[in-house]
Amino acid sequence: MDEKKFALLIDADNISAKYIKIIIDELGKYGTITYKRLYGDLTRTNNKSWKSALLSHSINPVQQYNYTTGKNSTDSAMIIDAMDILYSGKVDGFCLATSDSDFTRLAVRLREAGMTVIGMGESKTPEPFRVSCERFFFLDLLWDDTINETETDADADSENKEEDGITPLPALESMIAKIIMNNGVDGNMMDIGELGSRITKSDPAFDIRNYGYTKFSKFLEQFPSLKLVNTDNHVSAYLQEASISLDAIENEVINILLKTEGHTMNTGQLNQNLCKIYPTFDVQNYGYNRFSKMLTEFKSVKVTSLGRVVTLLDPGKASKNKAESKKTDGKKSESKKKTGQDGSKTGYKKH
Repeated sequence: MDEKKFALLIDADNISAKYIKIIIDELGKYGTITYKRLYGDLTRTNNKSWKSALLSHSINPVQQYNYTTGKNSTDSAMIIDAMDILYSGKVDGFCLATSDSDFTRLAVRLREAGMTVIGMGESKTPEPFRVSCERFFFLDLLWDDTINETETDADADSENKEEDGITPLPALESMIAKIIMNNGVDGNMMDIGELGSRITKSDPAFDIRNYGYTKFSKFLEQFPSLKLVNTDNHVSAYLQEASISLDAIENEVINILLKTEGHTMNTGQLNQNLCKIYPTFDVQNYGYNRFSKMLTEFKSVKVTSLGRVVTLLDPGKASKNKAESKKTDGKKSESKKKTGQDGSKTGYKKH
């Protein structure tokens, strides 16, 4: 069955560019985005951050000047284009990214025409517009606090890319895991044909030949988080059970904070460091929607009220525990060398 086709219309005057990845990712769960348009006066200072987002996400800008004071031409342009797209018959639904209640009537009209209407805006969005949509997402609540407030989306993307433009394998493994969790059977299995299609949908430049492979299945075998199973001439990719315990995550957080000045770090930077150590780390696997929320469950750290900064509570105690742990591990290792795992007095057991 073909996926639904959506038109994404963004009100730049009411939606920040920092939300673009969330918007694209969430809407991608419902179907294919065939129209991507951004409406607003892009000459305004507070809209200039959209420039890099337009390029990195292939969004078509629709420049709108305010011809008179107190009148918003952006709303009119968005509404006119929405109706044109509706009558073209080329989409199955719309995503209206705005916090402006002026689009309430538009949402109602589109639903009357049988369209699926998804709304996305901040918590300040008035209730009339929220309830006029089939689904509504609060972008500021979904906003991944693992990204610094001062980062633009392009900055975040550039950190996740190699200089030659090829997505690093750890980032790719994390992307694959999220695709299977969000779209796979029972959230842990997907036919590799469909998986390949969804990867290229998320990363159009993806090509296994860039990584030295000619077979997709062989390429997938390198990821420890995946297990491939052949069934009736079909190959499926299964997500391995998460083997990273919360205790292990907390210990790694302590180790990272011990190396920082003042034993304090932005939660976004901390999450990035964890992902480098554990490429498939995802807070959703542990039942959390936000990384900062997971951190509040750890007794060893304190998170600010806005969830932006995390601080180690007792660095002295943490350092002492770390030293004792190393000493214990060293004794265990020495014991293994003396006795051997097979009971012999020297050396390791040979396999």
